[in-house]
Amino acid sequence: MLLQFLVGTLVSVINIGIHALVTVVAVWIARSAGLQKTARPRLHLMGVMVATAAVLKVAHTLEILVWASTYAIIDAAEPGSDLLYFAFVNYTTLGYGDIVPVRQWRLIGPLTAMNGVLLFGWSAAILFEVLRKTLEHLGLAEPPGTRSSST
Repeated sequence: MLLQFLVGTLVSVINIGIHALVTVVAVWIARSAGLQKTARPRLHLMGVMVATAAVLKVAHTLEILVWASTYAIIDAAEPGSDLLYFAFVNYTTLGYGDIVPVRQWRLIGPLTAMNGVLLFGWSAAILFEVLRKTLEHLGLAEPPGTRSSST
């Protein structure tokens, strides 16, 4: 059981590193694009958000590939199993259950899911911050403290 936790932790740390690197790239892209003056701010905002989401989706795909490679190295499932599919199902917490890990690696799926949930939450936070900053820069957001209250 300790080996499962060690492997899961190592892969999670690798994926957190990938996500941190991609976060830097996504923020750089958002800042570069978001700070430009534009005649069509709403269209510009859409472009910034699509680019940011696409970069984050690439990161998640790379992270799933790291899990699938790990599954192959440790023989986590029966021979002939589609390990990329198995990694996607675990990482996204979909959990179809049509492929299950071999007994000695039964914790690898939940460890993958924990990693995926963490990194999806991180991505949501990045998207929200990019949206907030871009709206603020483009003048499409209400300045703090100006919202009218109905009390």
